[in-house]
Amino acid sequence: MENQEAYHKAKKRLQAKIGFYRHLALYFVINTLLVVINLLTSSQYLWFKWPLIGWGIGVFFHALGVFVFSRESAINEQMIQKEMKKEERKKY
Repeated sequence: MENQEAYHKAKKRLQAKIGFYRHLALYFVINTLLVVINLLTSSQYLWFKWPLIGWGIGVFFHALGVFVFSRESAINEQMIQKEMKKEERKKY
C-alpha cells in the first residue's frame, strides 16, 4: 500500500517537472520568434521585451511551485504521517 502511494507521488512530481520543462521550452521558442519578428518588422521600437518579461514572471513562479514549494508540501506530508502514527499508537 505504501509503495503504491510513493509511486503515485513520484509520478505526480515527475509530471509536474515535465510540465515545467515544456512551459520553459515554449517560452524560449515563442519568445525567440517574437524577437525575430520584432527585429524584422519594427526594429526602432523593441516591444518584444514586454511579453518576454511578463511570461518570464509566469515561468519563474511555475518553477517555484514545482521545485521549491512542492518540497514544503512533502515535509508537511511527512509530518502528517508522523502524527497519524502517534494517534494510532494511542489507540492501543
